Amino acid sequence: MTPIRAVLVDDEELARQLLREYIEESGGAEVVAECANGFEAVKAIAELKPDLVFLDVQMPKLDGFEVLELLDAPVAVIFVTAYDQYAMRAFDANAVDYLLKPFSADRLHKALEKVRRRLGNPPPAIAAAELSAAARPPEQKLERVVVKDGTKVHIIPIDRLDYVEAQDDYIALHSEKKNYLKQQTISSIEAQLDAKKFVRIHRSYIVNLERIARIEPYTRDSRVAVLNDGTQLPVSRSGHAKLKTLLGETV
Repeated sequence: MTPIRAVLVDDEELARQLLREYIEESGGAEVVAECANGFEAVKAIAELKPDLVFLDVQMPKLDGFEVLELLDAPVAVIFVTAYDQYAMRAFDANAVDYLLKPFSADRLHKALEKVRRRLGNPPPAIAAAELSAAARPPEQKLERVVVKDGTKVHIIPIDRLDYVEAQDDYIALHSEKKNYLKQQTISSIEAQLDAKKFVRIHRSYIVNLERIARIEPYTRDSRVAVLNDGTQLPVSRSGHAKLKTLLGETV
């Protein structure tokens, strides 16, 4: 049986050591890399293309969900964390398993068995950003957006995001006159944004309310949102109704 090639991602050295020992005891898997932070993880996973990633959720610099969003190809994921509020969301998001610290060697063995079954009959691949979005608690709104561009990782603070534009299976994130393309649906990121600050004004556009300078008529039945930098975005009827609720009847 070909060993499962695994990458361990956890900022705590003792946690990685224990996980490695459990994996060695269980057999049938080999650790090909250990990463102490999210940036190391993104690089190692891209270079080594492992079968499986043990991914801690709470980490500095990049958390586990953000690491997931930056992966180029689908990979089996087992979330590992001391916090249980993500558990059901993680399963709903199609993660293979979820290990709640502290866990036993037997619990780790069962998780690896799930991985073997999954690798033999993989489910349809879903974008990493969609998996990450589904695994986050619904009340946890984004404070920043991470985007991978080649070997570079861009971190966009949410208050610097001007608007989001749908482009087929991707979204274009517009921030300070720069555009970043990310594989994610506009509905998915809409659910992650604070609805009091970001509004879906059109099926293809979400705008930061603070960037809107004015709303102008476009045709008899349509309007455009004019942003502070002069950018014009279409506003649908439902989008206009949302704007009136948030900004008042003057719009």
